[in-house]
Amino acid sequence: MSAIPISLPGGYRFIPGVDQYSAGVAAEPGFRIERVRFPEPLPLKQGFRRIREFLEHASRPLAAFCACELRSPAPFTEHGFVEFNKLYVGTLREWGLFIGQLNPVARSNVCPVLFPPSEPSFHAFSYTVPDATAAASFIVAGSAEAPEGKGPYRNHAVCLGDTSPPAILEKARWVLDEMERRLASLGFTWANTTGSQLYTVHDIHPFIADEIVKRGAARHGLTWHYNRPPVVDLEYEMDCRSVAHERVAI
Repeated sequence: MSAIPISLPGGYRFIPGVDQYSAGVAAEPGFRIERVRFPEPLPLKQGFRRIREFLEHASRPLAAFCACELRSPAPFTEHGFVEFNKLYVGTLREWGLFIGQLNPVARSNVCPVLFPPSEPSFHAFSYTVPDATAAASFIVAGSAEAPEGKGPYRNHAVCLGDTSPPAILEKARWVLDEMERRLASLGFTWANTTGSQLYTVHDIHPFIADEIVKRGAARHGLTWHYNRPPVVDLEYEMDCRSVAHERVAI
């Protein structure tokens, strides 16, 4: 993963990540990021269509689409995750968003344990808007407890197969460190965030104060989703953002 963000004509810069998503995005000067959440998850094809219509209505180009949050029915196998990403990435390529082989769009993709969608769906998306007076805004992509771009997650996951309290703590520490690495790459810290989201089914209460709150990762509270990461055997994921304009698309 490059530590140097790349700027784009859509009004944001991104940290190169893996084929399926970038590690994070930040609005360029003169732009801000807005986040739109759907009241219910929209299936992938329908969601892409709705996002395109939304951007057209807002007089923004497809290149303004900078991040999304997905919900999937259940964690994928490694092979299943690769196949799903081919479908997802295909639309981004059709939209002309790839920069050579680099995918600029940040993403989180997690799996609700209760009331999951019947197929991969959009929960939210973000895009850039011109704004000469905007404060800095950014979105750090979701990360579970394994480095990306090094092959199968199972080969590199922290405490693979261990869900004991000490192992969950180690997973949480690794993910928090990764969030900080990505924040630093974009030029920010936890102090700049307006929201942090956590995805796990495991008990975080034993370490929430010392590991999450003391780092500043819950400065505006912490949104805990009872969701699993998108790949089998991963247990803990986070993302974070600084976005002043958020709404629900009713």
